[in-house]
Amino acid sequence: MTDTIKHHLTDDLLMGYAAGALPEAFSLVVAAHVSMCDECRARLWAFDTLGGALLEGASPDGMSQDSLGQTLARIKSNPEAGPTAPEPRVITTGVFPAPLRDYVGGDLEDVRWRPVGMGVKQAILPTVRSATARLLYIPAGAAVPDHGHRGTELTLVLQGAFSDETDHFGAGDIEVANEDLNHTPVAGIEADCICLAATDAPLRFNSLIPRLAQPFLRI
Repeated sequence: MTDTIKHHLTDDLLMGYAAGALPEAFSLVVAAHVSMCDECRARLWAFDTLGGALLEGASPDGMSQDSLGQTLARIKSNPEAGPTAPEPRVITTGVFPAPLRDYVGGDLEDVRWRPVGMGVKQAILPTVRSATARLLYIPAGAAVPDHGHRGTELTLVLQGAFSDETDHFGAGDIEVANEDLNHTPVAGIEADCICLAATDAPLRFNSLIPRLAQPFLRI
């Protein structure tokens, strides 16, 4: 699959993942894509290597006697502290890459879908509230309502394909959308499209019915 991937992660996202600075939902999408993409896996390894070299060359700072106690207190005072970033492990069977299988507890057949409308279904994954991760099922040939973004949205194609005003995205491709993009994703006619998406702010729908349903669907 990696030879057919045309849309990759940005350097900022890879560096943020390597530094542990991304929200959990974004880290999940990055880890899933890296598990599918040799190019981004190599770039992530390079950033990890660079970060390690910088740490080795840094001058040590002195620590107070109560450093451990202060650290534990900060952890305890942050109830939204989630698990560490998912590891971008590689698997060769099934639809879902290994990091996503860990969240779902299996593969595509284990997802508990909920209808969104027009045949589209979603499954929200358990992550901390700073960003939301969801699986999307879009029937072949169906469209997601046209919308813009109030923040960043990462969309990784796991099966099938979709097209929008910017390009065509097949399995393994990732689209990085921000406030500048308004689009209407349409699934390819060859197969149902399965995507993993993460957002750090609600979408901005352009029509009334999706806006009314938005609070209930947590989109």
